[in-house]
Amino acid sequence: MGRIAGRFARVEPRLRAGRLVLGLLSDLPRKNCWTIAEWAGETSPHGMQHLLCRAVWDADAVRDDVREYVVEHLHDEAAVLVVDETGDLKKGTYTVGVQRQYTGTAGRIENAQVAVYLVYAGERGHAAVDRELYLPRSWTGDPDRCRAAGLGEDAAFATKPELARTMIERFLDAGHHVGWVTGDEVYGGNPTLRTALEKRGIGYVLAVACSAEVPTQAGKFQADRLVKRLPKRAWQKVSAGRGAKGHRFYDWAVIDLTGPCPGHHQLLIRRNRATGELAYYRCFSPRPVPLTKLVRVAGSRWRVEETFQTEKGLAGLDEHQVRRYPSWTRWVTLAMLAHALLAVVRADEHARRPASADLVPLSCNEIQRLFISLVVRPVHDAARRLGWSDWRRCHQARSRTSHYRRQAASQT
Repeated sequence: MGRIAGRFARVEPRLRAGRLVLGLLSDLPRKNCWTIAEWAGETSPHGMQHLLCRAVWDADAVRDDVREYVVEHLHDEAAVLVVDETGDLKKGTYTVGVQRQYTGTAGRIENAQVAVYLVYAGERGHAAVDRELYLPRSWTGDPDRCRAAGLGEDAAFATKPELARTMIERFLDAGHHVGWVTGDEVYGGNPTLRTALEKRGIGYVLAVACSAEVPTQAGKFQADRLVKRLPKRAWQKVSAGRGAKGHRFYDWAVIDLTGPCPGHHQLLIRRNRATGELAYYRCFSPRPVPLTKLVRVAGSRWRVEETFQTEKGLAGLDEHQVRRYPSWTRWVTLAMLAHALLAVVRADEHARRPASADLVPLSCNEIQRLFISLVVRPVHDAARRLGWSDWRRCHQARSRTSHYRRQAASQT
C-alpha cells in the first residue's frame, strides 16, 4: 500500500483504500461496499462508496503502480503478455458498458459488462497489469448516457483488439520489454493488431479461426485446407505446459507463410491427441525460433483463465456493485492490486522456501487463508455488529417506504 500512497490527496481515502484491499482479500462470501465496510469495522458503507465515487485519487496512476509491482517481482526474460476479455453478468441497463452481448463467463449472449485485460505471465507467476472497459456502440453513440455514467466527452467506440493494442503499447512505452504476445481468435483475426506488433518487433502467437485465410508462396488458402496437405511426419508431440493433471501434450505442426513485414510468419496447428480437434494460430517472430518456443507461447494463454479465476474467486474482481465508470476503474484496479499481492507472495515463497516432497507448493488460495487468518482478521465487539444490524434495517425501511410511494404514485 505504500507504493500507491502518493496517489491519494488526503490521508482518509488512503487509509480506507487499504481497508478495502484487505476486504477484497478477506473470506467474505460476497464482497461489496456494504460487506467490506462492516468487515472493516466502519459504521456504514458511505465511506467506501465515497472512496469509489468522489474521493480524489488517480486510479490510472495506481494501475501503473500495479504494473510496476508485478513486473518487478515476477520479472522473467521469457514472459508473455496475454490479452483476453471477461464478462460480468448484470441486470438492468444503467451499469456502464452493459448490454446484451456474448460473454465467455456464461458461454452465451447475456446482459453483461465486458472488459479486456492484459496479463503478465512468466515462470514465477502471472497477474493482470492493465484493464480497459469495452464500450459498445449503444453507449458511445449516446452522449447523454455516457455523461450520466461518468464517461468523458471524448468517449469513443473501440474494438477489443484496439483496446488490447492500447494496453500493450502502454506497457511497452513504460520501458518494459517483452518478446511475445498471445490471445484468442478475437485478437488473432485482427490484422491491425498483428501489424502493430510486427512493426514494434514483438513476436506473437494468436489464435485464428479455421476459416481464416493465410498467405503462402502459392497464394491464399483457408487454414483448415492447408492442414490437409500436411504429411504425417510434419506432426510432433510437444507439451504446451503443465496443467493441474500434468503436462498438456498435443500434436503440433507448423507451415511457413508470407507477410508484409520482415520476419518469420507461420501458421501453427494444434491437434488434440484424443479427439483430433484442431486449433490454429498465426505466428510472427523477428528471428527464427523452434517449434517448442511457439508451443510454449501458445500454452501461456491458459494463464489468463487462471488469473481471472483467482481474481474473481479471491479478490472480488466481478463482485462490484457500481454503475459509473470512475467507480468501476477504481474497484477493478484495487482488485488487481489485491491479486498481485497474492501472486507476488506465492512467487517469493516458492523461491525462498521450496515445498518438501510431501507438500504441494503454496497456492494463492492457501496464501489468502493464512494471510487473513493469521494477520488481518478483524475482531469487533457485539455493539459494532448490532450497530450494523440497525443500519441495515433502517436502510431497508427507507427503501421500502420509497418503493411504496413510487408504487402509489404510479397507480393514481
